[in-house]
Amino acid sequence: MTPPQSDGTATSSTLGVGLLGAAVAVSAWGSTGVIVKALDLDPVAISFYRFSIYSTAVLIYLWLRGARPGLRVLRHSAAGGISLGIDVVLFFTAVKTTTVVNATTIGALQPVIILGIASKFFDEKIRAREVCAAVAAIVGVVIVVSQSSGSPEWNGAGDLAAVGALFAWTGYLVMSKRSAGVITPNEYTFGTGFWTVLVALPLGFIAQQDMSLPHTDQWVALLMLVIVGGLFGHSLMNWSITKIPLWLGSTLTLLIPIVSSLTAWVALDEALSALQLIAMAGVVAALTIIVLAQRQPTPAPPPTAPITSIPTSADEPS
Repeated sequence: MTPPQSDGTATSSTLGVGLLGAAVAVSAWGSTGVIVKALDLDPVAISFYRFSIYSTAVLIYLWLRGARPGLRVLRHSAAGGISLGIDVVLFFTAVKTTTVVNATTIGALQPVIILGIASKFFDEKIRAREVCAAVAAIVGVVIVVSQSSGSPEWNGAGDLAAVGALFAWTGYLVMSKRSAGVITPNEYTFGTGFWTVLVALPLGFIAQQDMSLPHTDQWVALLMLVIVGGLFGHSLMNWSITKIPLWLGSTLTLLIPIVSSLTAWVALDEALSALQLIAMAGVVAALTIIVLAQRQPTPAPPPTAPITSIPTSADEPS
């Protein structure tokens, strides 16, 4: 049977659902920093156990649905999974060694890189007012970072780890978009989790970190991290990114430092200055302008983001 032809646009309803899912995902990611701080585990061990548990849970879900992901899924998720593995190891290292705010806001600078990639390789059309709003949001993020750099928990090496995570995270999102129509979001979530585990395990031993099983009192926080960062973060974003432009999904990650700052202020007593609060309000306002501008259908990814016209069972998050 010949698959239906795409008209090259995303419907407003699809775009709205994708935006909602992406907003929930980035909010979930923003809250994971305080959970990581609560875990008395080495950073690489956190990555290893988090994704071991979650990828196993997704695999069981797929089996129960009758799917049997094999080498094809692992092949198409390899680039994204390796990028994700590097990202989470560096991000958790950053969270453990510098402020939660710094670690997450540096990662949220990703739209600077994604704007160029989305325009050149995905043929996404970005309006001037959206670019201006994104720049304003990024400026607000930079203000939040600069105001945190003098706090007692700041560490330059931790910030460098966050910069490395920024580039790895960019690779992950790009590969997530390219997986559309090739494998389902659930398969991609399982595959990237599998590769993340394979990246984290040897890195843990090379870095001489303690990779032993967590103590009993650590499992509640670890499972919270799996649920919040995995189910409400990675699974939902992997599902949403196939329904919205890549640059838009990336720009929404600027919500991460806002959520992170507020949760760190409430849970960890990390100070926030008046200037930071004003900057965060500016970030929220700029992102609101961008979201409200998404009323018209937007171009779908071209064939370079492979085989988007082939129908899949990718219409439900895990």
